[in-house]
Amino acid sequence: MTTANAPIIIKRKKVIQGGGHHGGAWKVAYADFVTAMMAFFMLMWLLNATTEQQRKGIADYFTPTIPFNRISGGGDGMFGGDDILSQAALAKSGTGGLATPQDADGAAADAVAAQVAAFQEVEDVLLGIGGESALASEALRHIITRVTDEGLIIEVFDLPDAALFQEGTDRPMPVARDIATVFARLFATVKNEVAITGHLQAQSVLRIENPIWELSTGRAAALRVMLEDAGLDPARIARMTGAGDRIPATDTPTAPRNNRLEVILLRSDI
Repeated sequence: MTTANAPIIIKRKKVIQGGGHHGGAWKVAYADFVTAMMAFFMLMWLLNATTEQQRKGIADYFTPTIPFNRISGGGDGMFGGDDILSQAALAKSGTGGLATPQDADGAAADAVAAQVAAFQEVEDVLLGIGGESALASEALRHIITRVTDEGLIIEVFDLPDAALFQEGTDRPMPVARDIATVFARLFATVKNEVAITGHLQAQSVLRIENPIWELSTGRAAALRVMLEDAGLDPARIARMTGAGDRIPATDTPTAPRNNRLEVILLRSDI
């Protein structure tokens, strides 16, 4: 066969540059993963660096944008008050509201509103709302507050790394003394009576001796003594009780968080 009659073979070379296109979906997934991890570590930092009261404030900030107030408005209507942002109006019913008789005259309503304002002032100074707290940060993380029909409730509780009393005793730790001193100074700004209740975490049913009633009462008594030593008039103590482990603050009755004292500035009309 001659060269002129030889078949012509054409080779088409496929050129692949940069290893070919594999898609960019993995980059998006990786970016999402890094963002999620950053958010997770930020959450862990916030849980460790803030008090329970501060965490509640952060949670309220990120709730849906529905008008709310620490004290509900009073009166008839959809929002239960003339102005949903008014702190002087009192709720007639509902958790955390302050109930007033429907037939109360203006003077009684003014007196209740004055008490609410006084409670809020004590609460604000104690928690540092709008300014510096009367308590050091180490003590402040033991405290949460709430206003109810009974009055201003201040809860002082154990933390996993910091107890208020020596284990199994009614002997207070220094932080409990510091808290009591500040309480006595703040309570001097109002004339309301004070109630104290001691609570404890549940203990194992296998314990032979479980002096939970005596210990909860003893810790309430210890706080009473510390308040009086710090200047609170003993005549203002309306009652002092121990509730044992009967009213846990958490879903886990054995959690240390249930070791707590409730100090209540009572409404004068109760």
